[in-house]
Amino acid sequence: MTTETNGQKLTLVQLLPNMLTVTAICAGLTAIRFGLQGNYELAVQLILLAAILDGLDGRLARALGSDSKMGAELDSLADFLNFGVAPGLLLYVWALDDTRQLGWLAVLVYAVCAVTRLARFNVARKAENGSAENAYFIGIPSPAGAILVMLPMYASFAFDSTQIIPDVLLAMYIALIGMLMIGRFPVWSFKTTKISQRRVKVFLVGFAAIGAAVAIYTWIALVVLSLIYIGAVVWMLPSSRRALAQAKTDDEARNSDKA
Repeated sequence: MTTETNGQKLTLVQLLPNMLTVTAICAGLTAIRFGLQGNYELAVQLILLAAILDGLDGRLARALGSDSKMGAELDSLADFLNFGVAPGLLLYVWALDDTRQLGWLAVLVYAVCAVTRLARFNVARKAENGSAENAYFIGIPSPAGAILVMLPMYASFAFDSTQIIPDVLLAMYIALIGMLMIGRFPVWSFKTTKISQRRVKVFLVGFAAIGAAVAIYTWIALVVLSLIYIGAVVWMLPSSRRALAQAKTDDEARNSDKA
């Protein structure tokens, strides 16, 4: 993400990260529009597209050396719209409109948790962080939260049902995902994952298989992937806590040596 500063002219390639962020914002807003019109499947797909773009813009900016403070703030605002506002509103008009106060309360809890999580992330990003914070998220990241909170919709689309769980349980689920985003538990960050050269081929074949499954059996694949992610977070939680504590100890030791 980048902007023009001190009269410096930027190439179109350097503006690509910002263009991706703006495209993601448009996708999120359009998802709300289609949700209000009752086209729920397309609305969900647009939020998923926004999540993909969110994963690309920051990495592209760093690769091009065109990241900036304004771009980072723009990305954060886009995240709140796409992953804090759009999914909650979509779920509300999809199933919770009849519940009125209960459904809207769940949406408010989710949105407030999302913006709180983003604010906390921005503060941590501006601070001097060591490898401990880089290797793990604290709480479920907002894009993952948006993908998980729409799990009931994936299941409904996969099994041709209007709604598979009662309104009360759906409202509780939405609020629960919001609370998980502001939780104080470590979640493994894929950004620091490294693949050995011997396993690159296996990884690429697996990635192609997952991509094909999502393309052909979209909703069933998303249900399975969401459940796998939840299971992985729970299964890795003890080892993540130990690794995070050890990494923080190592960072403090290095900082004390420098002092």
